[in-house]
Amino acid sequence: MKRRLPWGPMARMTGRRALAAVPVLLAVTFAVFAVAEASPFDPVKAYAGTAGLTASQENLDQLRANLGVDRPLLTRWWEWLTSALTGDLGDSAVMRRPVAEVIGERLGWSVLLAVTAFLVAIALGTLLGVLAGRRRGGLIDRAVSSVAYTLEAAPAFWLGLLAIWFFALELGALPAGGLTDTASDTVTADQVARHLVLPALVLGVSQLPWFFLYVRQGVGDALDEDPVRGARARGLRERTVLTGHALRSGMLPMLTLIGSRVPELITGALLVETVFSWPGIAAATVQAATSVDFPLLAALTVLATAAVLLGNLLSDLLYGLADPRVGFDG
Repeated sequence: MKRRLPWGPMARMTGRRALAAVPVLLAVTFAVFAVAEASPFDPVKAYAGTAGLTASQENLDQLRANLGVDRPLLTRWWEWLTSALTGDLGDSAVMRRPVAEVIGERLGWSVLLAVTAFLVAIALGTLLGVLAGRRRGGLIDRAVSSVAYTLEAAPAFWLGLLAIWFFALELGALPAGGLTDTASDTVTADQVARHLVLPALVLGVSQLPWFFLYVRQGVGDALDEDPVRGARARGLRERTVLTGHALRSGMLPMLTLIGSRVPELITGALLVETVFSWPGIAAATVQAATSVDFPLLAALTVLATAAVLLGNLLSDLLYGLADPRVGFDG
């Protein structure tokens, strides 16, 4: 009989997490404004650029008032928060454009890169983890584990530069960066797919070691359990034992990784986007941080925090679906 999905408990867990996320997001946004307040960087001079070097103090004070940075910290934070709740994220002082517009045109490309890389990491990590876990200590296990530990210590930007040198410069097989070909004025699916290969592979490979090690350990431990030994003793085929018994229980610990790897995925995506000139939110994040762009910095920080919270929720939901004993009401 087909098991029905527990929609009610899943909805209750999602609702509880959504309520718990509200104070977290409030605290994060306030912390952004507080850190920016204590920063030695002057947003007025960053906004004025070279003109600020020769501007009078009176003009700088007027610009400070126009930008609203002369008001108290709590006032600025509250005004930004109430406006954000209505969909108005303010204007970027550095880019001279609405924050929602800046994020809207970049977020989709960042999500495409991150999701593709995550799928690559999960697929390759699971496949290699199963192959290594079924015969721990064997040749495949030793070889792949050595590579995984090496990749675990390798920075994402170094992997990106290495991939550009080998695949783009030496082999000429893939483009070195950007979203489209240099001579192209239009964005096509074929060009985006070709330009996505290298950054997605680099970001996915940078996340692969953790998925591989978790699956390897889980599958190896599951194969040593009594139920699996009993299945083998009954004469079941090795594939049936592996996929029907060991793989399911061995995959459970990996599900908890999905939420915990989201912060690292975001950090790695920023580095990879910079190396490959991918038109995501990396450039906007760097500019917002270095120029103390309050509205843009707050919006990007809230976005990253929400992504982490959603990742944790997703991992718990998947774990509950994979193992009904855990449930969703705990």
